[in-house]
This record gives sequence, structure tokens and C-alpha cells, in this order.
Amino acid sequence: MALETIVLDGHSLTLDEVCAVACGKAAVEISPSSAELLAESRKLVFELSNKGIPIYGCNRGVGWNKDKKVTKEFIAQFNSNMMHSHAVGVGPYLSKEEARAAVVVRLNNLLCGCTGLSPEIAFMMRDMLNRDIVPLIPSKGSVGEADIVNLSHLGLALMGEGKVFYKDGTAQARDAFREEGLSPITLAEKDGLAVLSSNALSAGLACSVLASAKNLLDSADLIAGMSLEALNGNVSALREGAHKVRRYPKQIETAARMRKYLKNSYLYESDPERPLQDPLSFRCVPQVHGAVRTALAYAAENLEIHLNSSDDNPCLLMEERDITSCGNFDPLCWVLGVENLGVAMSHVSKLSCLRSIKLASPNFTKLSRHLTPDDSTIAFSTIQKIYANMDAEIRLLAAPISMDTFALAGDMEDICTNAPLVMQKTKRILECLFYVLAIELIHAGQAMDLRGARYGETTSKGLAALRKVMPFYGRDDRVLSDDIENVRRLLESGDFLKEALGL
Repeated sequence: MALETIVLDGHSLTLDEVCAVACGKAAVEISPSSAELLAESRKLVFELSNKGIPIYGCNRGVGWNKDKKVTKEFIAQFNSNMMHSHAVGVGPYLSKEEARAAVVVRLNNLLCGCTGLSPEIAFMMRDMLNRDIVPLIPSKGSVGEADIVNLSHLGLALMGEGKVFYKDGTAQARDAFREEGLSPITLAEKDGLAVLSSNALSAGLACSVLASAKNLLDSADLIAGMSLEALNGNVSALREGAHKVRRYPKQIETAARMRKYLKNSYLYESDPERPLQDPLSFRCVPQVHGAVRTALAYAAENLEIHLNSSDDNPCLLMEERDITSCGNFDPLCWVLGVENLGVAMSHVSKLSCLRSIKLASPNFTKLSRHLTPDDSTIAFSTIQKIYANMDAEIRLLAAPISMDTFALAGDMEDICTNAPLVMQKTKRILECLFYVLAIELIHAGQAMDLRGARYGETTSKGLAALRKVMPFYGRDDRVLSDDIENVRRLLESGDFLKEALGL
């Protein structure tokens, strides 16, 4: 079956498309207009350089060596030296999917026409993606003011000197190119800097983080609805009118989604035993999840701007036929968005933990303590330690890091964003939070089965999805760690939502 082909043009790439390319579900092509722009911008670089205009990374050095001239005779060696000297990334390699995301992001940025690099580099990056030749890129080392120490490994791969993922293993880039009939690139004027001076690694990671965050938040809405049924709670807090007067769009959206999930639930029937109001961890779900959706939307909006713009320095200005030094490699606008999302997700975690505590208490549910099926079973007592631990880790990881920096490169590079670290810690927040939500779902499902009521059209399907991977807990005769892992995988894979929503 042929892959979908995404046409890259430098201004229309979406987060979902990045994820599709990253997972190998889509091929890429460069639009004809972008190919023309690459050729024209390359001509402009030579035009300006031949006039003797100093160009950073072209006829001048980089970093602290910005004042050193680079002669035409030394260009190839200069670029080779740049790649080798900057290839100082350490730690585990990115996964193949993460590295593919970085490559497609950088490729699309290049198509904005602001680098003036050799067009064949862009076409080689296209070919590498389509033939699944993926550079091995270390995950650590970037301070988030362009991921130069990491993307230099992409540059080495283009030169045939780096290592790559290839055919279910790894290989030297030169060997993979030879097998595919490709030739390594010789980097010329401005090419080296154009390849490595980018935040593509961080942006690629961010695309994956935001996709995971959306899946998590959608799952959290449904699980919260199931917990409300498990509690025998009040649907009054979901009434449309109450949210309409508050006017926050994402709050209104969340409440509407939960009403849909709970359609035809027994909760809409009066019950004299039902308290007038529920604890805030149940009652304020639309407000809290709505606020998190607002944070997610901000991060996604600004990340998508980054995907379709130039973060190059120096920056070619085609209309003005000029080139200028700038600070467009600073990605703080969307890095702050992702960091804020991490803080926001800590609120999702806190509410989920509090709901699990309430569901284990007969004072709130009028069911058995720890949702035991009988007096001889312990059931969900010690499981509280897990979500308490996960929530503590989430709060630790939510602490901001984007402002921590040293003055580097001869005191010239004196700010940074730590963008990759922000992406990595937010990813870990989501990993912990999937466990927290899995445990809440386990509690909600157990309570729903014990209660045996008529549940919502969607929440009942959520219960059925849960029961496919975890049966009702009837006896202390199995390891709950296995159940937790199974339910966590159900959520993280997106299968829970697919089954419950019929996607």
C-alpha cells in the first residue's frame, strides 16, 4: 500500500503531518515553488558574498570565531571542521521516530528560503526520509538556542560520515547511501550553518509531546465522566448555562464533551441519597481541563508557526536582496507554551489522584472500602502509593527550567531556553500522568461494576474497553502491577478513546 505523500512548501506543515512522517506513515516531496525559491536564495548568497559583504557562517566563522575570514579555498574544510567540532551531543540517541521528526521539521524550515543553502541538501534530506535513512542523533547537549550540538550529527550523515538507522539496524551513512544509489553531500558556502543552526530537534520532540497531551486530555475527560458515575455524583455542574455565563471557550467545550459522554446515564435521574454538591475534584473538571486545553492550544498554535517559518541566523531577506543577523533561533514563544502545559498537566494529575482517593472511600461512594467485592478481599489499598508517587514526580518535573543559563561563546550567547530539556521533562510528565489516569480508570470501572447502574452511551463503552484488558477485581489472586501496565498502555496507545468513541 502506497504511503500518503505530504508536499512540503515551508508554510503549511501541521503537527499531525510531522507525527505522520515521524512514524513512517507518510512520504514527503518538495513543492516546485519551494525548489525554485531554494535556487534563487542560493544565487543571492553568492551575489552578496561576491560583493564582499561579511556573512556569518559563509565567509566568516561562527560563534566566538565570527570575526575570522573564511576564504573560498577553505570553504569545504571549514564546513567539515564545523560539523566535527560541533558534534558533541551525548546521551542516548533519539528514537528513529524522534530523529525523523527533527529532519522533516528542519527540511520544511529550509524551504522558507532564508538560509541560501545548496538545494541538493534539501533534496537529500527528502530522499533520506523517503528511504528511511535516519541519522543517529544524541538526545542531550543542546541549551535550546538552536540545537547545534545535535543537528551536527545530521550534517555528518549528509556528508556520509555519520551513523544512521537503516533496514532494521544501524549503519554508516556512506554505506546506506551506496546501497540506495545516493552520493554524500560536500558542504559549501553557508551549508554547514544552515543544517545545524535550528531548533528542529526540540520542535520535533514538541510535536510528539503535544499529540500525546491531546490524547491524554481527551482520555481524562472521559475517565472523569466515568468517575462521576462511579461516585453517583451530580451532573448539575455540567449544565450548559452555567458554563455559558463563564465564557471560557475550552471550559464550555469540555463540559459539552462530558455531557455527550454521559448521555442517558442514571445520573440524570433524581436520587434522594445523592449529596447536593460533589467535591471540587469532580465538580471543577470542565474548569480545570478547560484551562489545560487553553494551554495546549497556545502551545500548538505557536509551535505550528515555528514549523512554517525561519529560525535562521543570518537570515536572507529575498525581497530586499539582503542578509541580516538576527535572533530568530530563540524559540521561547512556543517553549514557554510547552513548559506552561507541563504545569497545567500537574493540575490534571492532582484532580485525578483526589478522585481516586474519593472513589476508594465509602464516605463518598456508599460502596465498600477500597472497592472490595467482599470483606475478605483487600483490593485497592496499596495502589494509592503509586499515584501519590507519580504526582510527586509530576510536580517536580513541572518546575520551570527555560530561564536557567550561562553566558557561553565568549559571553556572546548569554541566554537560552533549554528547549530540548523542556520537551523531555514534559514527555516524562505525560508518562507519569498516564499511570495516574490508568489507576483512576481502574477505580472508576470497579465502582461502576459494583454499582451496576445504567451508564452513559460513551462511558459504558469506556467501561467495556477497560474490561478487555483488565477484568473485574474479584479476588486478591493477581498482580495489580500487570493490570496497571495494561491499562496504561490502553490509554497511551489511544485505543481507549478509539473503542469508546468508535473512531
